[in-house]
Amino acid sequence: MSLRHLAFLGVVAAIVTLVATPLVRRFCLRFGIVDHPGDRKVHDTAVPRLGGVAIFLGFLAALATQYVGETQWNWGGDLSSNPGQMAAVLGGITLVFLVGVLDDVFTLSPGIKFMGQLVAAAVVMTAGVRIDYVGSPFTGGLIMLGLLGIPITLVYITGFTNVVNLIDGLDGLAAGITAISAGTFLLLAEQSSHLEAATLAVALVGACLGFLRFNSHPASIFMGDSGALFLGFTLAVISLVGVMKTVAAIALAVPLIILGVPIFDTASAIVRRIAHGRPIQEADRGHIHHRLLGRGFNQRQTVLIIYVWSIALAIGGYEMRWAPSPVKYAVLAVLAVLTAVMAYWLGLLEAAHHHGSASAEAD
Repeated sequence: MSLRHLAFLGVVAAIVTLVATPLVRRFCLRFGIVDHPGDRKVHDTAVPRLGGVAIFLGFLAALATQYVGETQWNWGGDLSSNPGQMAAVLGGITLVFLVGVLDDVFTLSPGIKFMGQLVAAAVVMTAGVRIDYVGSPFTGGLIMLGLLGIPITLVYITGFTNVVNLIDGLDGLAAGITAISAGTFLLLAEQSSHLEAATLAVALVGACLGFLRFNSHPASIFMGDSGALFLGFTLAVISLVGVMKTVAAIALAVPLIILGVPIFDTASAIVRRIAHGRPIQEADRGHIHHRLLGRGFNQRQTVLIIYVWSIALAIGGYEMRWAPSPVKYAVLAVLAVLTAVMAYWLGLLEAAHHHGSASAEAD
């Protein structure tokens, strides 16, 4: 697949999302599907919250274009070469998206949402999308996981799914971070000739960029759980299909570094809550974007800072995939130190103002 080909798919996703988003917004306003202001929210008016539907439609449009191109116009690609696997992948993605839609409309309990994520991950795993082995950093060989690969894959997919949802706290933040991460996965997948992963990634990038037209500050629509869960889940699938199929010992770390900001934000929240005797699921105002806002940055500045941080980690993750082993571990050490400095400066492990609700951290 040429860069021109991939760019065309991205444009298709962006245009469909651009067209669909105002229609979804109008629908939400008509039926009262909005996100109301609250203690942990930074917006002060009700905002439509079903934007994930438009992102999903843009994503599907790009995949449909690629499939028709492969089957009718002799385009290069792998979507049609293994229809069973792709059907399972899209089935899992669609299922987690629908769980998010139901939560946006009816507000599901955290347990039901998590069960939906587990079922969606299991559907994807039926297509063979799972972590079967990791590379040994000592021998250079493989460590076969056997049945242990099943729970590890479930934790990996559901973890990715929820870290994007948890970082979704400012206008344009989750969509921008997803675009940066998916763009990096796109480069890695294309260079490794994992064309199905490259197609999924470019569709995600295009849809996110199209949505940012309406979701950047001041946002006229939020993606809601329908968008955040879908984006996180799809990023996990792309990383499994197109990034981790390698014997390199560092391969497991690469996607984690690329999506490092929301992962680190979630991990620090868990440590912070445990250290201060609070329930892990209890929401607070101690996340990265809350801390930056507390230091006097406005919304646009805060989002830009997190974008730059995410880009730096994405570049580091990309370089680690291809660099010689000594360079990989040196980059990993540098990124760890820089992240630790940021955590100290922001006070991410210090006590934060808590709220009793354990609901998703919406825009």
